[in-house]
Amino acid sequence: MAGDSLRTRTLLLTGDVMLGRGIDQLLPNPGDPRLIERYVDDARYYVRAAGSQNGRIRPPLPVTWPWGDALAAIDAAEPDARVINLETAITHDGRFAPGKEVHYRMCPDNIAVLRVARPDVCVLANNHVLDFGPAGLTDTVDALTGAGIATAGAGQDATAASRPVVIPLGADHRLIVLAAADESSGVPPQWTATEHGPGVRLLPDLSAATAETITAEVAELKRPGDVVLFSVHWGSNWGYNVPRQQIRFAHHLADGGVDIVHGHSSHNPRPLDVYHDRLILYGCGDLINDYEGITGYEEYRGDLRLLYFPSVDPDTGRLTGLRLVPLRSRRLRLIRTTTAESAWLADTLTRFSGRFGARVSPEPDGGLRLAVS
Repeated sequence: MAGDSLRTRTLLLTGDVMLGRGIDQLLPNPGDPRLIERYVDDARYYVRAAGSQNGRIRPPLPVTWPWGDALAAIDAAEPDARVINLETAITHDGRFAPGKEVHYRMCPDNIAVLRVARPDVCVLANNHVLDFGPAGLTDTVDALTGAGIATAGAGQDATAASRPVVIPLGADHRLIVLAAADESSGVPPQWTATEHGPGVRLLPDLSAATAETITAEVAELKRPGDVVLFSVHWGSNWGYNVPRQQIRFAHHLADGGVDIVHGHSSHNPRPLDVYHDRLILYGCGDLINDYEGITGYEEYRGDLRLLYFPSVDPDTGRLTGLRLVPLRSRRLRLIRTTTAESAWLADTLTRFSGRFGARVSPEPDGGLRLAVS
């Protein structure tokens, strides 16, 4: 894999951005804090829990607070396009979707918390976008559209949920974003968008036939100079294992014209794969959440997060470089990691990405760099 060049285009990709619950309660316009979880009935609990671990948090805080040092890191990278997985309904609606243990809702009056990061696309194909039903999904799409942010992977019907987002990458190139979810990520089957009803683009399975359906769409859309990104919400929450069916599915997509597979759902980063010069992220981990005061799964260092900056040659679709910026959540704000924390991430990613011939090395400025043998 060659290094970055003047011909490349750089993207920002993130894992789950979860702005509901405790994060919403931090912001200038907190919504209804009521929850119906098994042990928690007030979202402000998550603010107190984080504060008890790392120091008191005093809302209201500015909309830049949850992003913290991530904003400067993003601006320094000067990405040509920004794609995040937004795992939160943006709505005033108080009707909790039945059958869910956890619901994420952000007040629409806090939409500036997204605008400050300037995403081009919010992927909505995930297991929380309908936490407040079809009305909540409609509110979410309306809020994002009103903020000038495109959406992918969910919508008012199957056509809208499958519609690609096209982002110019300079005068002669485009980024095409397609998004979908797999049931393994916890998306209820009844959330599937239909011909006449709202919902998520839910893959029927991860078979070769399903991959061929997607690559046929890509063949119709893609023209010279296009970079195609397929964003997929799949898999379990914790761990480093990548099921064989996910690997086969991702490789099939890459063979069929997809240049980047942007996987998410896992709370911790999962292995990196460069297959035929195409980047496959099996799980980007969380970026923003309110888990800081919750115990369990400490071995995965869920407090450590990553920004992903792949560079791609738009004329060939080849990955020319991948830089990662490690961050840590402290007081529900992202801060730069220590040297030791960055080294832990590099070692862990290298250990579990070894099966794909990938290794991650620390850089002098605290970032990480992917190399492929």
